[in-house]
Amino acid sequence: MNISYNWLKDIIDLDLTAEETAAALTRVGLAIEGIHPHGDDLIFDIDLTSNRPDCLSHLGVARELGVITGAEIRPVGSSPGAVPSIDAVPFPAVLAPEIVKIEAPELCSRFTARIIRNVKIGPSPEWLINRLEAIGERSINNIADITNYVMHELGQPMHAFDLDKLAGSRIVVRRAAAGDTITTLDEVERKLDDSVLAICDAEKPAAVAGVMGGMNSGITDETTNVLLEVAYFDRDNIRQTSRKLGLATEASYRFERGVDIENLIRASYRATELIVELAGGEAADLIDIYPSRHRAQTVASSDLANAVTRLSGLEVPPADCDRILTDLGITPSGDGTFSSPSWRHDIAIEEDLVEEVVRHSGYENIGNQLPPAYGAGELAPNEDRKRQIRRTLTDLGFIEAIGYSFIDTRHDGRFELIPEIAGRELVELRDSVIEGAVRMRPTMIPGLLEALKTNFNQQRRDLKLFEIGKVFAASSAGKLPIEREIFAFAVTGGETFGERSLTGRELDFYDAKGSFE
Repeated sequence: MNISYNWLKDIIDLDLTAEETAAALTRVGLAIEGIHPHGDDLIFDIDLTSNRPDCLSHLGVARELGVITGAEIRPVGSSPGAVPSIDAVPFPAVLAPEIVKIEAPELCSRFTARIIRNVKIGPSPEWLINRLEAIGERSINNIADITNYVMHELGQPMHAFDLDKLAGSRIVVRRAAAGDTITTLDEVERKLDDSVLAICDAEKPAAVAGVMGGMNSGITDETTNVLLEVAYFDRDNIRQTSRKLGLATEASYRFERGVDIENLIRASYRATELIVELAGGEAADLIDIYPSRHRAQTVASSDLANAVTRLSGLEVPPADCDRILTDLGITPSGDGTFSSPSWRHDIAIEEDLVEEVVRHSGYENIGNQLPPAYGAGELAPNEDRKRQIRRTLTDLGFIEAIGYSFIDTRHDGRFELIPEIAGRELVELRDSVIEGAVRMRPTMIPGLLEALKTNFNQQRRDLKLFEIGKVFAASSAGKLPIEREIFAFAVTGGETFGERSLTGRELDFYDAKGSFE
């Protein structure tokens, strides 16, 4: 992911050089893979792990820097209290259901919409184009650029519809119906089914929720009225939809990892502010459908400082633990529990709290210490018995053979004279690395005979082989196969000792019986 150094400095009062910033972020787990110049800016290439979607924005990275440096995060754009600054037109709350209806609340926990009329579509100003191009985005038009800009600034994907192209001038959030199709903005017609969440007008799908908008409702040069959608969709559904349609976007990348459900209002106001500033128009009040309020995830830890020492070896005072977590937005409640903020989906157990403390205390401060020794280990009884068998058979001149745990299908009926094997169902492999070998071995006989055959072909006929391993039998439906550990041996030819053959006597049944006893 690309992050602009100059953009970061607009959000946080940063008193570090680009190199110092990169080193500081890398120390807390946001690895900087490289720094690339772009005009008068420097771009960080950040390698983020999938559990940190909160850092998929400049605001998220700025939060981490704020904890590291103690610098204050500046307000980004206007706030909900600044509605008059964007000349909001009051919107009758009673009409909200006529504009937006959610028919699949299990897949859409929150949906906000705002109508902005009399906008003028055109090219974006140079500063906006430069910001987007610096992080690898191309400029489209002022409205599309603003939605992309706010996504990279605040981490919240959004979409702008041409209001006049929406049948009935309304939005219905529902599962796609059988036979529904949509031509997405990449000009590809896609077939939808009821596993896909669609943002529809009164007649048809207008966008694939959380993934990409449709051509039939997209912004063009003739657009004058815009409906701005900022929503929260189910992570699993967006991931499944993206893979089903073979369509991965910057929006789906963020939604499937998790966005901040409490950030929707700020993102909508920020985008509206920029639209009114750069495209003109009059913005109506915000429609916010939020049926089930977000509840903060609480994590119990009665003695966090002790847990940090126990799990990492670092000794961090309790006050420092609380300070680090508070700076990260994770607030201690005083009763041994901590509340994680809405943007941190990865804080669920005590070990997650420990990780946050250790990250910002410094991994490099963990000392080199060997784990305590609790005495010499010892073999399990069964393993000790197998070693004794190997040693005894080796002393008797046997050589250990190690065969595959699966056998060729041509062996299926070869040993049916053995009742124990004939009455047992064979275990079949769904896939095999060797062609034809699709049965788990019910006996070691095929493997030992194959080893004898190979040696016979090399003119070695005086052989004593043994093998210790597992054999397999099918169990009842839905259960794993039955495994039994056995040993088997085979003898043929004359008596040998090392590399010397003792001529004049062939091995027989009694030699095998004696070895077994």
